[in-house]
Amino acid sequence: MLFTKALKGVGGDADKGSVSTLAHTMMTAARPTDSGLVGPGELDRYPYAEAPVPDRVASPSWEGTDPELGRVGRRATGSRGRGLHGQLVQQLGQMIVSGDLGADRPLVPEEIGQRFEVSRTVVRESLRVLEAKGLVSARPNVGTRVRPVSDWNLLDPDIIEWRAFGPQRDDQRRELSELRWTIEPLAARLAAGHGREDIQQRLSDMVEIMGHALAQGDALTFSRADAEFHTLLIQVAGNRMLEHLSGIVSAALQVSGGPVTGCDRPNDTCLAQHARIVDALAAGDGTAAEVAMRQLLTVHPEVERVVPAPREH
Repeated sequence: MLFTKALKGVGGDADKGSVSTLAHTMMTAARPTDSGLVGPGELDRYPYAEAPVPDRVASPSWEGTDPELGRVGRRATGSRGRGLHGQLVQQLGQMIVSGDLGADRPLVPEEIGQRFEVSRTVVRESLRVLEAKGLVSARPNVGTRVRPVSDWNLLDPDIIEWRAFGPQRDDQRRELSELRWTIEPLAARLAAGHGREDIQQRLSDMVEIMGHALAQGDALTFSRADAEFHTLLIQVAGNRMLEHLSGIVSAALQVSGGPVTGCDRPNDTCLAQHARIVDALAAGDGTAAEVAMRQLLTVHPEVERVVPAPREH
């Protein structure tokens, strides 16, 4: 029986007894969670619990900028359980991406330590992380400075997240839409030639979970299963370079919303498109899988506006 036909059994009268163990576990675990970036098998890694952060007293050297320099960082600070180091990376990263700390702005470790009340060790390690992401550069006799956007690693999942909540969010959504349009139909075609039964079953499980989540109005579980579906599909394509992009797609689905996702809101059409992809993969039909993915990515008119028409590669 094709998976699309099996989906007809998923309806509004679904109860816990009719949900598979995997689906029930995933849906139960997701309910207390607000949001978070996930990868395959990591559905509850980041609980995203809001934690209050006390206001800091700015040192004189930061007076030339927004007096609420910590404002953006406070929105996500502590959300991943990273400790002081991770919180400072989050705050400084968001401040750079939002433009609060503009290009070529000097970052003095002592001043940052005073501003955020953290040790020099925490500041030093945080700046190293930001340097690895291309956001800052450190040179002898020059110090650490903010780098221009052209130097940023825009494929870094953290930068994707930070841009999604900053002034560049519209550009980010358009760029991610175009990137997904380029890689995911190709990944679907390639995946049809790599029929691993365990991955096929996992993809079917994700569609089942999405179906039950849709019936119960559980948008969070739906979006998490959606993200894992697309991540798995890229990973099974058998192309290592594409596989490295799976985290980017997961980040895009989790944080950006709007025109980036094929399933901005859970709906029957979106669910049916996912099921068609599963059917095509099971049949080893790469062309059908590619077409179904293109249709999925153009479910919403807003996506079609960003990516006007299907393009052959």
